[in-house]
Amino acid sequence: MRADLLLLITAIIWGFAFVAQRIGMSHMGPFTFNAIRFSLGALSLVPFWLVRRRKGTTDPSFSIKKFGLPVVLTGLVLFAGSSLQQVGLVGTTAGKAGFITGLYVILVPLLALTWGGRTKLAHWVGAVLAVTGLYLLSVKGGFSISSYDLIVLAGAFAWAVHVHLIARYSGLIGPIRLSIIQFAICGVLSLLSALLFEDITLAGIQDGLWPLIYGSFLSVGLAYTLQVVAQRTANPSHAVIILSLEGVFAALGGWLVLDEVLPLRGIIGCGLILGGTLVSQFLGRSQIKTAQI
Repeated sequence: MRADLLLLITAIIWGFAFVAQRIGMSHMGPFTFNAIRFSLGALSLVPFWLVRRRKGTTDPSFSIKKFGLPVVLTGLVLFAGSSLQQVGLVGTTAGKAGFITGLYVILVPLLALTWGGRTKLAHWVGAVLAVTGLYLLSVKGGFSISSYDLIVLAGAFAWAVHVHLIARYSGLIGPIRLSIIQFAICGVLSLLSALLFEDITLAGIQDGLWPLIYGSFLSVGLAYTLQVVAQRTANPSHAVIILSLEGVFAALGGWLVLDEVLPLRGIIGCGLILGGTLVSQFLGRSQIKTAQI
């Protein structure tokens, strides 16, 4: 019960993070927001890492020659996923972005096919349900779809690749160490992009301070820590189901805070996406660990 409660809190924090990210776009560009968010997120995990070391919880030995490329690659993919998601939020709702991003859970086992992985019937059933839901949620009359929804969808593919990288390298490098380094890489790349493509103003950062604090310390720092603590003892099936509620809380947050309202067609689409996610993960019982930012 304690682990499930912590996972539920994590899902709530991540869901409402879409609201904070969307509000942040009213005051600054997406790259500026991510530069500050992930830089502060990396710093917020440093004390947690130091506490673990003080308690004698040692990480694996780290070799730049051996793991430098995987760490950089993980940071690059994180930058791609977070940038696509943040740019997409400029023109779509928090609820839609939450459900579309959640498609990464279904994409993870399907992408495993590219390097000889195996999938189950449940994964394909879940994919069909999710794609149908995506159609109802995003495709309008005349078979048109918002470019911002497509950008968020592209980000879901990046998140799926990111999950594979985390699953492969977190145990070899150390989950907290890998997170700090990849967050730092993402923050630096976002800052460079902001300097090239956006106007960074102190007034904009001050006006968007609370969304930044939420996205940095709660969504990245606190929620990640809660996930790590909870999944030490949580039932894996429970964890997947509870964390899949992220999209639901994103839609709830968009309704409560931003007055976003989904039509009946969109609500049915969200239900199909959530259903497809649960079918894929609960019945498919994928062995790949899921991870979010």
